[in-house]
Amino acid sequence: MPDQLNLAPVDAVAMAQELIDAGRPFHAHEVLEVVWKSAPEADRDLWQGLAQLAVGLTHARRGNGRGAVALLRRGAAALRGYTDDRSDGIDVAGARARAIALASKIEQTGLASISESELRLRISS
Repeated sequence: MPDQLNLAPVDAVAMAQELIDAGRPFHAHEVLEVVWKSAPEADRDLWQGLAQLAVGLTHARRGNGRGAVALLRRGAAALRGYTDDRSDGIDVAGARARAIALASKIEQTGLASISESELRLRISS
């Protein structure tokens, strides 16, 4: 993903969600990372957190449960303090809650218990 890619935040969220839904969370991470690097300072933690959620899903898909749990929790923590009254289509509270729940399930029951649909974590409203 070129760093000079210029996507409006709402378009980046939609593209990242499509990539996650298609089972390509690493590519979603790259889209989110482009926005994170160019976001205003006040929103950088939000975009970094979303990128971390995508990397957490990547780790889960690659069989790295420990890495998945760590990145899902780190990403969820970065979303803390942001609200859902955004114009970019991010479901902050929902994405955070789903990431925490998925990390807990992986931690408690292992990756083998995780369904394909759970690896298609919703970040958009």
